[in-house]
Amino acid sequence: MATTVGSLFETSSVTAYVESISGVLEGGRTGSTAVIVGLLFLLSLFFIPIFQAIPAFATTPTLVIVGAMMSQVKEIRWNDLSEAIPAFLTIFMIPLTYSIAEGLAIGFIAYPVVKAFQGKGQEVSLDTWVIAGVFVARFVFMTLRFQ
Repeated sequence: MATTVGSLFETSSVTAYVESISGVLEGGRTGSTAVIVGLLFLLSLFFIPIFQAIPAFATTPTLVIVGAMMSQVKEIRWNDLSEAIPAFLTIFMIPLTYSIAEGLAIGFIAYPVVKAFQGKGQEVSLDTWVIAGVFVARFVFMTLRFQ
């Protein structure tokens, strides 16, 4: 539910997941943790004008720190191009777009496309195709919106 509501405010779904995991790791196992975090997020809405004054490039150090925590990259099957190309595009596009969500979106689009070009389209679930289609539609809509 947080992901759905968050998307209305153009936040990444990763944020809701990270907040949830952080609460569980700190010992919050009841619903009260989520309620308190939700209330604090509502309170943070009043600070949006201040946060919007911060230029996008100011978040780059945070993305560099995220990049430094790339221990999972060794798990990628780099010898399988249908896995390596989407992973590379995701990793590469996050700092170029100043957005983790944009990088993930590009990876979600690239994954089924590369699999299909290699004749492995049947390995991709219908859900992944739908998500990729939604991201393509989002990029098209955003492009048309700013013209």
